[in-house]
Amino acid sequence: MTRRLHTPSRRTLLRAMAALPASALVLGEAPGLLGTALAAAPPSGSATRYTIVPFLNSDDGTVNVYQSDDATDFRLVQAAAYTPPSNRIRDASIFKHTNGYYYITYTTHTWQDPSTTIGFARSADRVNWTFLYDYTVPIAGLSRAWAPEWFVDGDGSVNVIVSCSTTDDEWIFTPYLLKATNSALTAWSSPVALSGIGENHIDTFIVKTGSTYHAFTKNETTKYIEYATATALTGPYTISRTGDWAGWGSYREGPALVRLDNGGWRLFFDGYGDGTYYYSDSHDTFATWSAPAALPAVSGTARHFTVVKETVSGGPALAKNVTRSFQSANYTTRHWQVQSLLLNLPVVGASSSAAEKQASTFTVVAGLADANGYSFRDSSGRYLRHYDFRGRFDTSDGTSTFAKDATFIARTGTAGGSIRLESYNYPGYYLRHYNYELRVQRADGTQLFRQDSSFVPVTAWA
Repeated sequence: MTRRLHTPSRRTLLRAMAALPASALVLGEAPGLLGTALAAAPPSGSATRYTIVPFLNSDDGTVNVYQSDDATDFRLVQAAAYTPPSNRIRDASIFKHTNGYYYITYTTHTWQDPSTTIGFARSADRVNWTFLYDYTVPIAGLSRAWAPEWFVDGDGSVNVIVSCSTTDDEWIFTPYLLKATNSALTAWSSPVALSGIGENHIDTFIVKTGSTYHAFTKNETTKYIEYATATALTGPYTISRTGDWAGWGSYREGPALVRLDNGGWRLFFDGYGDGTYYYSDSHDTFATWSAPAALPAVSGTARHFTVVKETVSGGPALAKNVTRSFQSANYTTRHWQVQSLLLNLPVVGASSSAAEKQASTFTVVAGLADANGYSFRDSSGRYLRHYDFRGRFDTSDGTSTFAKDATFIARTGTAGGSIRLESYNYPGYYLRHYNYELRVQRADGTQLFRQDSSFVPVTAWA
């Protein structure tokens, strides 16, 4: 496959340019940030919603709005949703305030130009945005203020972390904290440098767990995303992970984290060196990470963004402790059926035998690993679980691994009344039919995958 050339990062040529003449959110359970979104599957009738507002690889004068119910398969909500009245919009960071409005803050100039302001806009619906103001960051000799990132602390205070450089060395950035001094977010405290992270770090993104602040920041010399911790928002931070510590590679920027429904954390980052937008997951509080994967649909289009997570109404509703059969949304004569302990998708109809109908009937129960999720039991009491990414039925062994393998989160399907079933412990992987076998596979952002992974709960065959 031929890949088109990618527009260089705004910082790829910084050192060369220097020789010429003259970036949070606390993600978890803070109502002001996430609404009612928690680290659990959404209850029946509700849905998780992740929203991003990236600028485009082809245009830094506007932003698109995308949303996803799983933090993997983002779909366009509104193209060119916001264009500022002047200048540019890059690195837009989004959060939802306690007044119900969504706010973005952003870089106001292209990377080549001095940029002493950061922009602010707000929206009631994520689609229609109103420009608020450009704020001049009050740092003596300021050259550039880049990548402002929202951070809402545990006390509800609203902060912006912004990367700033001064005219004595315009390409050496330091992260600074601005704290809102009113609820309208129109007045800010004097900038305070984050102690311990130091110079030559940019795109600093912070989350808080318990009493610990976790900072992810790009080292502008090595081009790696580093990791630091502190017990106070302004530090001192201790950088404990450097180089390629997480396996993400170099020439990476714009780290942004969000909490997943299974309690894990997902890091998004811009792989500007190879033109790919990546994500990587951690389920042990940032100690280890999954191999980075390209974000479907928006990779190669979207640039530097952050994510806001909410729980909203209108999600799939699937009754529990009832028997159902499950019909393929795009092959409507075919249904789930247990065959030699494996889950397949044969044709099932009125003329099918009693045994075939029984093998196509399942009891829907609360998820073994999360009661808001779902597990499925066959007539012999075995549970549907994935094993080597194949759907199969086994007797529970009582372990947490089995419980997670046998738990699925319901997402809205492509056909009316249909659902998609996301693996609880492999976020972004769905139960999907392929050659009429049911497998757990990673979503690829295509409509065909969405159709192949959509199933309609129907009256039980037996």
